[in-house]
Amino acid sequence: MSVKIRLNSREMAGLLKSEQVRAPLHDIAERVASSARSDAPVDTGAYRASIRVDSDTTDRAVERVVADVRHATTVESRRGTLKRALGGA
Repeated sequence: MSVKIRLNSREMAGLLKSEQVRAPLHDIAERVASSARSDAPVDTGAYRASIRVDSDTTDRAVERVVADVRHATTVESRRGTLKRALGGA
């Protein structure tokens, strides 16, 4: 027996931007950022201080954990701080 399901695109778009989706995603992103900060190397503290959560709801709820100092890619390639933090979440 087959069943056809038709999704309401407008309702799905609203759901993907809703507080019920955004809140848990944001909580997870904050835990990842906190873990990354605690594991970050501290030569000057700039890398650790640059780790933050960016939120966007243009199309759907999106949370990004970002380290945006100039040398962040070098630190990440050598240490994998954000990768480990994400794996631990």
